[in-house]
Amino acid sequence: MSCLFCFSGDKLSPEERKGKYGDVWGQYADNDEAFKVKLCGAPCAEPCCWIGSMVCWPCGQYKLRYMVLNHQEPGSGWKNYTCCQGLFGGCCCIQPGNLGEESCPQLCMCLEGCCCAGMAVSASQGVIMNQYNLGLDSDDVRLIRCNNCLQFLAIFASCLNICIDFDGDDAIVSLLNLIADVTFCCVSGCMTARTYHEVKIREKEAPENFRMQR
Repeated sequence: MSCLFCFSGDKLSPEERKGKYGDVWGQYADNDEAFKVKLCGAPCAEPCCWIGSMVCWPCGQYKLRYMVLNHQEPGSGWKNYTCCQGLFGGCCCIQPGNLGEESCPQLCMCLEGCCCAGMAVSASQGVIMNQYNLGLDSDDVRLIRCNNCLQFLAIFASCLNICIDFDGDDAIVSLLNLIADVTFCCVSGCMTARTYHEVKIREKEAPENFRMQR
């Protein structure tokens, strides 16, 4: 996680808000409200959730999405579930809301957690951010920039590996992929723990609202 601090925590630039994922996160960039705990503080705030979500990712995302949906609308169960909550749109014939979510929401969520790990946690976090108009903190911005850098390095190394044959090229590509995987695992765990913590704290702050609706 310390590598995140090599990147600027300033607000996203207009260029960084472009593209499919830039559009998704750019909409939160100017919101002033913040999560109760920063991204890098999530492991300390919810250590069991952080570790548990990394040990069994699909189970963690299944529980988190159910928790988030029923925080948004208490007692709704899986009624409001769609693939990635429609946050990232669709592709060709794969469109959220038309993938059998209504008849088999739990199965669809399990598949989402297994096949679209990053999108799954981002969708759960997005529900809470939309509900409370939460913005991106400096850790979020560093994460976006760190991921962009890692993706660029991985693509560059892969292209270099194809074009130039030299000793240790496979090892370099493998190392970059390992760094990217470890970073993804740790950061996604932080996102899960932070979203879980946010829901838990907000329900403690206004418990009567959730009891009445349930």
